[in-house]
This record gives sequence, C-alpha cells and structure tokens, in this order.
Amino acid sequence: MVTTTKRARADRTDDQVLDAQAPDDGGTDDLVTALLTGSRVLVGVSARSLAEVEDAVTLSQFRTLVVLQAHGPTRLNQLATRLAVGPSTALRSVDRLIAAGFVARTENAQDRREVVIALTDAGRALVTEVTERRRAAIRAIVEAMPASQRHTLVDALIAFSAAADEPVALADAATRLGW
Repeated sequence: MVTTTKRARADRTDDQVLDAQAPDDGGTDDLVTALLTGSRVLVGVSARSLAEVEDAVTLSQFRTLVVLQAHGPTRLNQLATRLAVGPSTALRSVDRLIAAGFVARTENAQDRREVVIALTDAGRALVTEVTERRRAAIRAIVEAMPASQRHTLVDALIAFSAAADEPVALADAATRLGW
C-alpha cells in the first residue's frame, strides 16, 4: 500500500500532491491559484511592455515616472511616500531618471528652499508609449476571453481589490496610466 501511494505521488506534480493533501476549503485554494496565475500574466505583460525601453528605465523607475505623471510636480518626500519607499531610495531613482533626461529637478515657486521633481517631455512620452503597449496587450487578452465571463471578472477583481483595501482604479490617475 505504501509503495502504491509513493508511486502515485511520483506521477503527480508537487502542486497536485499538496492539493490532494489539503482539506477542501470551499474553493479558496483554487481561487488563490487562479490569482497567482493571473498575476504572472500581468507581470509578463508589464515586463514585455517595458522590454523595448529596458535599457532606459527599470520597472521601479517606470513606476516613479507613472506616479509623477499622475500627480504632477512633487516634492521628494511626497514622491517617496507615494512610492512606499524611503527618501534615499526615491532620491537615487530620481537622480538616475534626471541623468536619463526623463525628470527634472526645479525650485519650488512657493518655497525656494524646496525642490520639486517633474517629468520632462521625454518622460511623459515614455510613460505614454509603455502604457499604450500595456493596454493593448491586456485588451487582446480580455478580447480573447468569452464575452460572458468579462463582467464576472470585473466584479471579482473589484471585490478582490476592496478586500485588499485598494482604492478604486478610477480614483487614482496613476492606474489609468497603467500602474
């Protein structure tokens, strides 16, 4: 009996063995697996959308550009907060983006002791280009889905985001830009 069980397990993947051992939890594990798979798809879309500009910016630098596009000229501390990183990490990213010509550091008109970081025309063009590629790739995937399941997916993703306490996408301009 032990030999049969070992042989049966040897023919299955590790995930199948774990699933066979896991108690039925009302479909939560199936949903988690589906979300993990979906997140791999979206990460792949993001990576491919940046592939043509990967020599110019990293994924985290692109996120910095998107946040600046969404919020406009921003003080470094505000930018760091919006990126959920420390000020020194934000400063290193900004310095690299300045060197690449995608952002500029200027004096704050209201307080000359402060500097603000803003996108250059090249930075705005890069965000637009990458976002258009990302939206087109996601649109192609959505259009390949059965039409009858699209609204179900929308409802499920809204519920998923609400459970994670993520603001509704329309409330944040950065999400319209593809972040």
